[in-house]
Amino acid sequence: MAEKVRCVIICGSPEFNADFIENSVNPKTDYIICADGGYLTAKKAGIKADLFVGDFDSYQGEVSDKIDVVKLKVHKDDTDSMYCAKIAVEKKFKEVVLFGATGARLDHTFANICVLDYLNENGVNAYIENEKETVQILTGGEYKYNKNGKTFSVFPFGCESIKISYEGNVEYPANSLLVKSSYALGISNIFRGESVKVRLLSGKALFIVNKL
Repeated sequence: MAEKVRCVIICGSPEFNADFIENSVNPKTDYIICADGGYLTAKKAGIKADLFVGDFDSYQGEVSDKIDVVKLKVHKDDTDSMYCAKIAVEKKFKEVVLFGATGARLDHTFANICVLDYLNENGVNAYIENEKETVQILTGGEYKYNKNGKTFSVFPFGCESIKISYEGNVEYPANSLLVKSSYALGISNIFRGESVKVRLLSGKALFIVNKL
């Protein structure tokens, strides 16, 4: 059996593309955790989970007896997705991707972005994927992208401002650009070449790449 090298957390947003998730997940190499209602998402995508985690508030059906279950209390501090993320950290996964984590309620989407931040703080390469976009948290350092023609946006996250530079061809060049949380200066840039390097010089950033 192939080693499971990546953790996939399937969340319970009612806005999801089952075909996209099915084509993006490999049950042979992905350890798949369903966060409550994400179990229904996985079933619709034809994906067999390894673990169900939740308080059964958004999924009230039966869970296969072939799947491990962690039943949570309804009244708790962690969201179901955060609890899944903590399990991923405990299992020492270095890459985690969340599906079904955006759309519908804005507060749920924001909470899942906070899950990315938690994973990032614990040394995990984490991102949210859907058919339209990829969402990441960037900390200091250099990130390389091969997304020619795609739009991207960057915003301060959990801080007042960031400084950012781009090396390579982009529509709006930046060299130590100061982006404040009160002004969306980093929105809707465009990759105009391959191998663009994004350097975050200070702060912490929410980075979104649009696929369409």
